[in-house]
Amino acid sequence: MSIAPKQALYSEFASVARALGSQHRLEILEHLAQGERGVEALAERVGLSVANASQHLQQLRRTGLVASRRDGKFVLYRIADDGVLGLMAGLSGIAERNLAEVDRIRRSYFDDRDGMEPMSREELLQRTRAGLVTVLDVRPADEFDAGHLPGAVNIPLGKLEERFADLHPDREIVAYCRGPWCVLSVEAVVALRAMGFKVRRLEDGLPEWRAAGLPVEGRA
Repeated sequence: MSIAPKQALYSEFASVARALGSQHRLEILEHLAQGERGVEALAERVGLSVANASQHLQQLRRTGLVASRRDGKFVLYRIADDGVLGLMAGLSGIAERNLAEVDRIRRSYFDDRDGMEPMSREELLQRTRAGLVTVLDVRPADEFDAGHLPGAVNIPLGKLEERFADLHPDREIVAYCRGPWCVLSVEAVVALRAMGFKVRRLEDGLPEWRAAGLPVEGRA
């Protein structure tokens, strides 16, 4: 007997869910949301062997979460579309609301280290247009080059201490990185406040900003 259409569809839906059932694949998607990347670069960022990263990418590609293109001898990967961001946001939202451990991590790390409410995209856009803030991108330079918020200054977290002098001490700073769970902006907020800067972090990151249809500079 052939499988009924509904069961066949649910089987395909389940294959997407299984593809998301790996912390490494979720982290790979976070990195690909910043821009195209080859398997070697992804492996280095996620802390996997090239062979292992390649296997994860193939599974993501088979389920339509990741797309690829050939550039000479290299294959570059990217998220398939902004719907993947929505899927990841829904997944993290359910986990945050319903899993006690997620709430504990959020409170003990993000909330305790950053006592101020993150700035919304709408507020940042208004304050940027009014010239009231410095937008600080603390991601690595290659991610910044691939795409960033308009007018943002790029100081990767590892270079922040040596470049404090590049930031105006009397101007509010809004730091952002890869997304709502990226720790780079949290660490930047802590370091800058310790030096007396007035600083908040953006509620999420570049991928969510772009998905909302807001302007982006760079190659993206």
